Amino acid sequence: MTTGATAEAAAPEQEETPRRRRPWRTIKAGTPRVTRKAQARLGVFMVAPLVAMVAVFLLLPMVNAIYYVFVDFNGFDPDPPWIGFSNFTELAQDPDVWAAFKNNVIWIVIGTSAPIVFGLGLAVLVWNVRRGSVLYRIAFFLPFMLPQVAVGVVWGWIYEPSRGWLNRVLETVGLGSLAKGWLGDPDTALYAVLGTAIWATVGFVFVIFLSALRNVDVDLVDAARLDGANAFQRLRHIILPQIMPVFLMVTTITLLGGFSVFDIVFVMTGGGPAGATEVLGTYAYSSAFQLNRISYGTTLALVITVISIPFAVWMNRLQRKLSLQGMGA
Repeated sequence: MTTGATAEAAAPEQEETPRRRRPWRTIKAGTPRVTRKAQARLGVFMVAPLVAMVAVFLLLPMVNAIYYVFVDFNGFDPDPPWIGFSNFTELAQDPDVWAAFKNNVIWIVIGTSAPIVFGLGLAVLVWNVRRGSVLYRIAFFLPFMLPQVAVGVVWGWIYEPSRGWLNRVLETVGLGSLAKGWLGDPDTALYAVLGTAIWATVGFVFVIFLSALRNVDVDLVDAARLDGANAFQRLRHIILPQIMPVFLMVTTITLLGGFSVFDIVFVMTGGGPAGATEVLGTYAYSSAFQLNRISYGTTLALVITVISIPFAVWMNRLQRKLSLQGMGA
């Protein structure tokens, strides 16, 4: 009896002893407000450098560019005159702008579709290769890793009329009648530069698609093969639906590259001959820095941005929609 009473008397004392919270336990609902505020301050502290960089290197230049659009700044006048929408009016009536825009459209159509077709085809061919797959990936991806300036210079040597490799190969195989100055002919200059850009981009598309193919259900592909589906039908109905989000991502990147193309054209032709390879980017550069028409060149650059943003937003929404559908399935 005495022992039981002693145990009952000791029990309340043990219950009143507070339990120590383990420091590694996850914070649950009912966290003190002070802790939440500390977490919020920490989040702001971590994000602040990125926000500052975006403000300094994106927002401020954008606001400054919008100001220059409505003035006539030549790069020297500290107080340029206000001209309102005159730059936009001139841009709409400038035939060189429309010629450059036409070249951008050609670049967007061919420069987007060709790398995707070649890159996807190569990825499907290398998909089931076990021996030497790493070598294939390095070989095809290497052109994309090279600087665009170096690519443009090397391909300028290849297209050289008298000593270029391309004309020499054509003469060797008996097609010397096709040899010409590829970058000096207005009829072929744009497509020659475009061919160089496609060669440099295919490797990137190839590696991305090859990585996406690793997640394709091979059993479905084998079942379609047993049902009599040919290679194109398997690609269209089995493979593409499973990699469609990645397909749209690659399409978005190459599509936007067609709007903002500049470096490869500037290095190889500078927009010539006779404006045959002029695109909006090179025309904006020449207007701003060669003709000292900073405001007009800024207007062209702003127009490029305004045109490309809707495509980027639309493709991004479509990609997210397909990704969510895939997760739901």
